[in-house]
Amino acid sequence: MRNIALRHKPSAAILAACTATFTPCSSPPPFRLLPLSALSRRIPPRRTPLASLHFLLGTWIASTNPAAGTSGASALGTYTFSLDLGGHALQRTGSLDSCKGPKTFDCNHHDQLTVFPDPHGAVIHGSSLFALYLDNEGHVIYYTLTTPDPHTAVFDSQGPATAPKFRLVYHLEGDGSKAVMTGKFQGTAPGSDEYHSYLEWSGTRQ
Repeated sequence: MRNIALRHKPSAAILAACTATFTPCSSPPPFRLLPLSALSRRIPPRRTPLASLHFLLGTWIASTNPAAGTSGASALGTYTFSLDLGGHALQRTGSLDSCKGPKTFDCNHHDQLTVFPDPHGAVIHGSSLFALYLDNEGHVIYYTLTTPDPHTAVFDSQGPATAPKFRLVYHLEGDGSKAVMTGKFQGTAPGSDEYHSYLEWSGTRQ
């Protein structure tokens, strides 16, 4: 029994640790617990599903280019992208300050656009970002989103193959106070893949 006891005799390092921490010498020294602040520094922040669209955030001036779109409208206003529902959705709202266009263009137009993530949607649509568009004229457009680069968001409508297709594109040019957000709303004829701009606009952040 004496030889067995000697084989399990704690080493000098363990004895020193036990003495310093008042731990029974039959046990190894306890693990040192890290404070929560140290752990939080070691864990990288989790990327949210809407992070790729954060370049849209803010209030932007929108000045249309009548020559670039088929609507023939000349309008000036603002629109705002903001996070909603605890950061799980992105809302776009807007207002018009001035508007002039043909009778076919509604200068009293109001709409809302809600962007949201759905990881299950990638199985069907190949995208996990979606948007729902509604307006006062009764239009409903369901979009899938892609971000081909860090400063571009492309909204592509989903619908029957025989229906017209719609595309909404935002692109940020430059940075800082001189950054300009450009936008365009495009459409196709039923059954066609050729897009034409209906309305194009641009402006700086307010």
